[in-house]
Amino acid sequence: MKNILFLFFIALVLSACQTETTIPAAEGNKELAALFENYYNERMSLFPIEATANGEKGFNDRLYIDFTDEHVAKLKAFYTKNLSALEKFNRDSLSENDKTSYDVFKHEMNISLEGLQYRFTTYIPFQQFWGLPLTMGQIGSGSGNQPFKTTEDYDNWVKRATVFNAWADSAIVYFKRGMTAGIVLPEKLVVKMIPQMEAMVTADVTKSIFYGPVTNLPADFSDADKNRITGEYKKLIEGQLVPAYQKLAVFLKNEYLPKARKTTGISALPGGDEYYRYIARAWTTTTKTPDEIYNTGLQEVKRIRGLMDSVKNSVGFTGSLDSFFVYLRTDKKFMPYTRAEEILDAYRAIQAKIEPHLSHLFGKFPKTKFEIRQTEAFRAASAAAEYNPGAPDGSRPGIFYIPIVDATQFNTTSGMENLFLHEAIPGHHYQNSLQNEDTTLPKFRRFLWYGAYGEGWALYTESLGKELGLYSDPYQYMGALGDEIHRAIRLVVDAGMHTKNMTREEAIKYMMDNEAISKEGATAEIERYMAIPGQALGYKIGSIKIWELRNKYTKQLGNTFSLAAFHDEFLSYGCVPLDVLEQRMDAWAEKQK
Repeated sequence: MKNILFLFFIALVLSACQTETTIPAAEGNKELAALFENYYNERMSLFPIEATANGEKGFNDRLYIDFTDEHVAKLKAFYTKNLSALEKFNRDSLSENDKTSYDVFKHEMNISLEGLQYRFTTYIPFQQFWGLPLTMGQIGSGSGNQPFKTTEDYDNWVKRATVFNAWADSAIVYFKRGMTAGIVLPEKLVVKMIPQMEAMVTADVTKSIFYGPVTNLPADFSDADKNRITGEYKKLIEGQLVPAYQKLAVFLKNEYLPKARKTTGISALPGGDEYYRYIARAWTTTTKTPDEIYNTGLQEVKRIRGLMDSVKNSVGFTGSLDSFFVYLRTDKKFMPYTRAEEILDAYRAIQAKIEPHLSHLFGKFPKTKFEIRQTEAFRAASAAAEYNPGAPDGSRPGIFYIPIVDATQFNTTSGMENLFLHEAIPGHHYQNSLQNEDTTLPKFRRFLWYGAYGEGWALYTESLGKELGLYSDPYQYMGALGDEIHRAIRLVVDAGMHTKNMTREEAIKYMMDNEAISKEGATAEIERYMAIPGQALGYKIGSIKIWELRNKYTKQLGNTFSLAAFHDEFLSYGCVPLDVLEQRMDAWAEKQK
């Protein structure tokens, strides 16, 4: 109560210095919170799949065709309205936390509005790596974030999934518009999409991935409800979902594939150069140019290759580094597994190994539970290892998914230890969970995502391996270096393909020449960057920034520097743009002196 009265008094003083159009500080703080709350709630209504992922239960029955001109116009009005509302506030009169929220919100509105002017995501509704047809299988299987615990949950999915047929029709319409405008996917990507769609077409309804919730009907449902739900799901799968995937597959194969482009990068498309400059800024949250990013990648590849050469020499390998890469990815002793469960157990052993060391590097720990799971078979061939955030209310754990197509070909030198640090603990699981659990943040910040921050943190945590009791095996350390150079290579090939006419084949060769990766693995990675330009840039750019800050504060603070305090402070903001991050961390360091 004392704090409230004090803020009110300060507001009265400040209001005398403000113009009539500026909201006083105390009232502004309250109204600013209301603006953020209203924004978040309206956003959930516009992005119901995102709402489900955030654990917002009121939108689980909704699905929108979100790439249409009509929906894009709604989004433009939505972001414009909120940006205008923000400008009523005097930033200088806000609290430090509200200043951060103000800066993040302004960045989010501006970057979102800027992105809406480009037609690439409307004319390409999905690709082989991201998109609703893949998301539908994941959440509709019963193992994703769509809840299937009550009869209402089951009914909600039917309502949501019923829209997918119309979504597929609209996707075909907009793909065709893209064909007319000359904005189409590369042929090499389209051939990967067709079998993904065909895999969802099943003659036996009970074999469909969408039948999973029926197979796992809660035991406490009445017989009448079980019978009703079973009948509705069979009708949904047979009458709507299977036909929708079937027509997407037929369209992609017969109409879209013949019109797909032979080129690699988006610079070959109308407006592609300008669009890439935008997405490079959007994904890195910096003003770095594609050339700067490309050159940073070249420098990092050179540096890390030197470290890799040292590891090669330490294990007594006498050949070249390139031949060492071949040895690592082909020697059968590095493929000891016969069953998928053995691989999952190996990751569980890594978790057990680091747990005694975590308290030395962190003072705050997430409450959200954590699980390790195998990636579903229908998407495993095109999927990378990934983390799916848990629900803040504890209803869903954070899940580390590992794609295992053939356990006998799973290579331990691919970097199992650092992969766990990145995708699981203390990488994405800590960052996502602590952000989502922090009720002192406005909701829009609790669930916001910037790749340079989030992926930058995850890559940075890979460098903590030795401090967490890992990397005693030189081959695992080599795997960590391999993944670090992998992120550096991304800067070269992503910017190279999309701004320097580097071909798919040249990018694959560059990747294989500089890391121990199979041709299949390199191909999948390069095609990912072709499908979602710019997304892969944030990892290395973000991790470089975190190390810059850590080294700066270590030097500034000397013996008073606490690594655990540094990590806790970093994770206390939620996802923020890198410029906002540095401002806040600099202020924190000043207080530590």
